[in-house]
Amino acid sequence: MTSPATTPTFGSPDLRLPDSLRGPLLAHLDHLRERYLARNWAGRVGFGKRPALIVIDMAKFWLAPKEQIGSDLQSVLDNTCKVLAGARKAQIPIFFTTFAFDPADPPSPQNRKLCMNVKMGDEHLFELDPRLGRQAHEKIIRKRYASSFKGTNLHELLTSLAVDTLIVTGISTSHCVYATCRDATDSFRVIVPKEAVGERCELMHEVNLLDIDIDLGDVMPVSEVLAQVERIGSWSA
Repeated sequence: MTSPATTPTFGSPDLRLPDSLRGPLLAHLDHLRERYLARNWAGRVGFGKRPALIVIDMAKFWLAPKEQIGSDLQSVLDNTCKVLAGARKAQIPIFFTTFAFDPADPPSPQNRKLCMNVKMGDEHLFELDPRLGRQAHEKIIRKRYASSFKGTNLHELLTSLAVDTLIVTGISTSHCVYATCRDATDSFRVIVPKEAVGERCELMHEVNLLDIDIDLGDVMPVSEVLAQVERIGSWSA
């Protein structure tokens, strides 16, 4: 399940694992997964009949390495675009999220942890990356919390469409992707294309991806997700 013991193609160089630790750590994560499987845990949820796709927080604040918590996530963006192309071809519902930044909002307890260096006039940092090619009918969810469900109408939108499977892509694996998967699993089958999610920190990415695969949904290669989407085809007609 974990990636080969090679330097990742995304994230922040200063937040990567030392080369001496990468191989042993990834091997250990694979062993952990096997131990869960031996306990009849970490089974597969599989695809249902009516999938939808969500693309989480693919905006400049996270994608530009020069920004406070940005990093090089080009490979994640490229793979997300592949999933988007397959979803559009199959005509399944597509949703995007970004942060609902408002400099007039009062401070919250979260500000004590996440001291974002953003101010009036920085709203453009939270606009979706144009390379995603968002189309007019593809809904944007503007959220204030890590989960795409908390404080939004995403659940109502999905249930109104009778969606039974949510394909989750985007960033960051350990925060908004994980929180969205955690909330989604109460109502939907969760599928995560592993090359289409990413994170500035290599260790947090790998550990949270394993946690998602063990407890919340199926982490699988982009190629397999695209094959399943093509097999299901359009159900919205």
